[in-house]
Amino acid sequence: MTDIVIAPSILSADFGQLDAQIKAVEVAGADWIHVDVMDGVFVPNITIGPLVVRAARKATALPLDVHLMIVHPEQHLAAFAEAGANYLTVHAEACIHLHRTLQQIRDLGVGAGVSFNPATPLHALEPVIDLVDLVLIMSVNPGFGGQQFIPSALPRIRAVRDMIRASGRPIRLEVDGGINPQTARAVIEAGADTLVAGNAVYGTSDYRAAIHAIRTAAQ
Repeated sequence: MTDIVIAPSILSADFGQLDAQIKAVEVAGADWIHVDVMDGVFVPNITIGPLVVRAARKATALPLDVHLMIVHPEQHLAAFAEAGANYLTVHAEACIHLHRTLQQIRDLGVGAGVSFNPATPLHALEPVIDLVDLVLIMSVNPGFGGQQFIPSALPRIRAVRDMIRASGRPIRLEVDGGINPQTARAVIEAGADTLVAGNAVYGTSDYRAAIHAIRTAAQ
């Protein structure tokens, strides 16, 4: 089995102490840092841009997993890549030319990801699976942290795992939304290998214990 990756989301961090908050989860055992970019158009919230990604890059050597919940992501890929992103994930729903956008990401030398909202059919993955390094299944409707896990994500995770297995490619299967020690096991058993956790880590007083609890449940 692929090693399980735990990626705390800085959406739930204290932005007034972002450098310290990123370093704290790194010391506590995080594998990646997840960065949620929201534009107030594709999702009903506005968060951060390339400047904050650049600051995050200075704070850690861990992979930066940048999730673009924005319209016209193709216009901003280069800026996020230059800021230090290791993975750039775009939403299938936001890309008119998904194949071209994923190729753009790969041309920048960055891992290419595609994400699907809870109600989006997964058939759009089939024509681009040879271009992706990561598939992100949303288990909440994106836009805000602290939401409850949507159970219908589980059969979707299984379906994507089957598609990845058939492709024969080393594609990571990430899940974002409502991940905690209670949901992690079911998500991993369904086929995921990469877990995004926001409030379940940053909403606690002991980041190490929180990450350990998620990892233990997942294993």
